[in-house]
Amino acid sequence: MAKVSLKPGTMLNPVPPVMVSCGNGDETNVLTVAWTGIMNSEPPMCYVSVRKSRHSHHIIKESGEYVINLVNTKLVRACDFVGVRSGAQIDKWKEAKLTKCEADIVKAPMIEESPLNLECKVVNILEYGSHDVFIGEIVAVHVDEELFDKNGRVCLEKADLVAYNHGMYMPLQNKVLGTFGFSVMKPKTAKRKAAERRNAGRMNQKKKTSK
Repeated sequence: MAKVSLKPGTMLNPVPPVMVSCGNGDETNVLTVAWTGIMNSEPPMCYVSVRKSRHSHHIIKESGEYVINLVNTKLVRACDFVGVRSGAQIDKWKEAKLTKCEADIVKAPMIEESPLNLECKVVNILEYGSHDVFIGEIVAVHVDEELFDKNGRVCLEKADLVAYNHGMYMPLQNKVLGTFGFSVMKPKTAKRKAAERRNAGRMNQKKKTSK
């Protein structure tokens, strides 16, 4: 298939849209970030890339902490809103109908409506042209109770998370194409895991219909 060459650009898609909460006391804010990800496992490290002109930039830089709040389909409208409005002009918490809840370690508030929250402490800042990258150590994780199965496993496939794909918010399809290591998995193991996923899917469907 023929390829069309384009000029250099930020075409790595899809990316995870998240709401980043920051600040403490009287000055708190929340902004939308799509350029975020994991950088290390031990210790767990992540990053958020924030445009220098954003109101939250100086808050994160001065406080040295932030919270990454994952976004599901119910939060898409709020996520978009806090990404296109400035906290210097309005109270985005109030306007987007988001609820602050206290974190365990950082002073920045978490978003109660988010299915998963990552408390982060800034350990380094990389300065570039338009954006600065705030590298943070994940110091605490919070997950909604309903996302755990009976064995204590976190089932993020039940969180109804979304992706941001070239300007569009899109739901993640819960169709499993494979699991880690499936390309070298023994057929017997693959069959067992497939059966486990089918059973889990049926259990989730029963829960939904019983509500």
